[in-house]
Amino acid sequence: MARRPGTPRLLRELNDRAALDLLVEQGPLTRAQIGEHTGLSKVTASQLLSRLEDRGLVSVVGEQAGGRGPNAALYAVVPSSAYVAGLEVGPDGITAGVADITGHIAAQVTVDPNGADEPVRTVHDAVVKACRSAKVAVSKLSAFVIGTPGVVDPRSGDVQFAFDLPSWHEGVLAALRTDLRRPVTIENDVNLAAIAERAYGSARDADDFALMWFDRGMGLSIMLGGRLHRGRWGGAGEIGYLPVPGAPLPLGAARRGPKDEGVTESMSWNIPTLSGGYGALVGADAVRALAHQHGIAEATAFDCVSAAAADEDRGGPFLDELATRISYGVTSVNIVLDPGLVVVSGSLGRAGGRPLAARIERIVGRISPTRPTVAVTEVEGNPVLRGALHAALQQARDDVFSADGKS
Repeated sequence: MARRPGTPRLLRELNDRAALDLLVEQGPLTRAQIGEHTGLSKVTASQLLSRLEDRGLVSVVGEQAGGRGPNAALYAVVPSSAYVAGLEVGPDGITAGVADITGHIAAQVTVDPNGADEPVRTVHDAVVKACRSAKVAVSKLSAFVIGTPGVVDPRSGDVQFAFDLPSWHEGVLAALRTDLRRPVTIENDVNLAAIAERAYGSARDADDFALMWFDRGMGLSIMLGGRLHRGRWGGAGEIGYLPVPGAPLPLGAARRGPKDEGVTESMSWNIPTLSGGYGALVGADAVRALAHQHGIAEATAFDCVSAAAADEDRGGPFLDELATRISYGVTSVNIVLDPGLVVVSGSLGRAGGRPLAARIERIVGRISPTRPTVAVTEVEGNPVLRGALHAALQQARDDVFSADGKS
């Protein structure tokens, strides 16, 4: 990558972006406050604000009373300068959100899974419905990020397989980009939950951590050096196939490689029904069955875990055994990566709360050479959707806030 010389134009671009990011994070601010935070002189800050006003990116939104002189104008980013869409796609429906460039969520809708065998039409309908609710034209959307279960090829960005969504396969990304006529990114849903956790939750500003997702199924996301680790083929985090004590081996789960006869470099995944491995011990069906063995007879796994966490005198033995099962996966991740922090998320992780997380941390500390902190997710709302919107906002700001970006 060629380095750009420190020209006046480049310095202006860097100063403009720094001011815009500051206004998004802390605004509204006065000219003097912007200069104080960025180290710019009053003259330079004034010139900067004039440029951004001319581009329609900032505006005066009020005044701040000062000393003896006139009140200082307060500047803020213009929310309508761009919008983004984030979506969570699952077998039970699609949740779509629209946010303005400041991050304010203008609308969030959920559509039923009817037509899920036609992903492009289903996504299109969800986006249109969300935009209609937000009173935003689809043409105003600058970026789309879609979270989906399964494996996404880190090279092409396309879906390789989604176990519960057979119609989501290679070729979907190009079809969505053609239909929406906008930049579209598809990302693994648990990876988006980790992005949200780093931005808004228990892993706020942590460079290294692992997020363990326990829901109907399970997943893992790895953040190292502030970057998601996806693996060569996008398979990092498919922890449900981890061989563990007490569960049959997940035979047939191996991916065919390029040296196998008849397989091209694009590769193919041979994914069986997950009846073995880690998933057989900590998936929702297994958790519910374990709870019933301990006399926790609620109808769903979520209700069982919630009831046990709320009454540890009654639910303690069940939580002890569940934490032991979960610790197999957490210990494996900790021994290989030593992330220092493991966040427990998903509906079951949230339901277990601190009573479950504390047990996991204690057990892992006994059987692992290092003891990670085990925290419960702190992301409010839908973590996959929050992560999708956050990722879309980062893309849109890079585009819209750039010197040649469209406003």
